[in-house]
Amino acid sequence: MTADPVLDIDEGRHPVLEETLGGEFVPNSVGVGGSAPGLSLITGPNMAGKSTFIRQVALIAVLAHAGSFVPASSATIGLCDRVFTRVGADDALHRGQSTFMVEMIETANILNHATPRSLVILDEIGRGTSTLDGLSLAWAIVETLAGSDASPGPRTLFATHYHELTDLDALLQGRVANLHVAVREWTPAGGESEIVFLHRIKPGRSDQSYGVHVARLAGVPDPVTKRAREVLESLAVQHGPAADTARANHASRANAAQLSLFTEILPHPAVDRIREVNLDECSPIAAFELLRELRGMVDAQDGQDA
Repeated sequence: MTADPVLDIDEGRHPVLEETLGGEFVPNSVGVGGSAPGLSLITGPNMAGKSTFIRQVALIAVLAHAGSFVPASSATIGLCDRVFTRVGADDALHRGQSTFMVEMIETANILNHATPRSLVILDEIGRGTSTLDGLSLAWAIVETLAGSDASPGPRTLFATHYHELTDLDALLQGRVANLHVAVREWTPAGGESEIVFLHRIKPGRSDQSYGVHVARLAGVPDPVTKRAREVLESLAVQHGPAADTARANHASRANAAQLSLFTEILPHPAVDRIREVNLDECSPIAAFELLRELRGMVDAQDGQDA
């Protein structure tokens, strides 16, 4: 135990699950605060172990403060004034509070009372509302908990499926780190893609959540998961060099007042051309020629995209 605001656990284990799983439990290490960033974002598939990981860290901290031995090879734990948690998906309908309202009340309590001496674990934020609302809230919450050089935030573990948040390690260098739960993926000959959860926490970001795969494991009918995969492919955010360029652009705008969360959409030239037209002075023949011109612009743009 130390007075420094640090939490460094080597090969930590969940004291309850380890008893249940025996030798199958996979230990993991973590470091937040001190020389490491004070906030870690954890991405990875459902069922891979994100929730177990952040809860075992909180349990180890509580056990240490109680004077107990802790389930870890070694641990250096800075004194905590409080351990704040935001996990689960409970509601309080008898008090007129939806699941999302309860989530926001618990989050508000953390933001209003956590100090640099606190330990915070968050298991999904913003999932009970629209994607843009939820992502925007999660983004702002991470920025707040990450603190600043002049005003450090609490030691925080934040598990999320919002992969856009992982750009914050570049925007808030030294204050936010990315972790992910490792998986192994392969496609058997003539079969569908399969994954194995390794339950091992590693540095870096995860590229996907494998939600459709988990749905298939749960017994969702094949036609539904097949169609879901088709829709997912049509909605997927572009990865690869273009995504790397977008992240670099995010980093270059780290001090901007407004941060773009997604790939920026540039206006199509046909839209600009329409705005130039005075409809009150446009004859039927001119309108037809304009339509032909606009169609040519669209075809030309489609050719460039291809």
